[in-house]
Amino acid sequence: MDIVLEQVEYRYAANSPFEKKAVEDVTFKIPEGQCTAIIGHTGSGKSTLLLHLNALLKPTSGTVQIGERTVKAGRKEKDLKPIREKVGIVFQFPEQQLFEETVMKDICYGPMNFGVSEQEAKKRAAFWLKEVGMPEEVLGKSPFDLSGGQMRRVAIAGVLAMEPEVLVLDEPTAGLDPRGRREMMEMFYRLHQERGITLVLVTHSMEDAARYADKVVVMHKGRKVHEAPPRELFSDTARLAEWGLGVPEVVKFQRMLEEKTGKAFPKVCLTMDELADMLKQGGESL
Repeated sequence: MDIVLEQVEYRYAANSPFEKKAVEDVTFKIPEGQCTAIIGHTGSGKSTLLLHLNALLKPTSGTVQIGERTVKAGRKEKDLKPIREKVGIVFQFPEQQLFEETVMKDICYGPMNFGVSEQEAKKRAAFWLKEVGMPEEVLGKSPFDLSGGQMRRVAIAGVLAMEPEVLVLDEPTAGLDPRGRREMMEMFYRLHQERGITLVLVTHSMEDAARYADKVVVMHKGRKVHEAPPRELFSDTARLAEWGLGVPEVVKFQRMLEEKTGKAFPKVCLTMDELADMLKQGGESL
């Protein structure tokens, strides 16, 4: 299921003295089965944009096509549940959305709200809890007796239990230590590869955008200013600097090596593994 934004604009408190334009003239496509990263500084419009991907916000002008459904500005939309079942959003600090008495009830809430039977919802809860790396024994516990990292995994299991076709991740690793960040992103990427789930990664992390995305969309002051594959995007450090963005640490390290040796690498390396392989292959000449 593709998601296509066409000339999307959104204004908070439209037609009031407090009106504020958050995004303007945004057009791009999120292809089915790919991982698309959306990057940009705070205030660039990323978070507003992601709320359009399952019609939590509707554009004040333009259209958002979600699969076969089109959400259009100025038109009353009916029965948006099917969209929200297909497009799940993992918000920043999702553990703050937990509210049920037990982990089982919390994970089952979403699927049952979309019409799944209690028996099927419980089956999904057990399955997805395991998929996010949690033991089945916690199903009967209160989510508030768990650690912060465990609560986050439970909240994510609740979104995955709805079995969405598209998973939108809003800074999913915020507040985690480096090991926790890597484990969380590897889990999402594994699901993406094994199950064909379309990923949309809204992030400040240039490392995550470089490592996981097929395409990166750059937002700046409410507009989409660029989109490109990560290797192409992170090759142009000067252009990124114009938008107040940096490059992954591995790219900085590569540029430092190139400056010291006076020799350019054949391509920009997006991970330390790639850089290590490049050095092995051409170390004698560098």
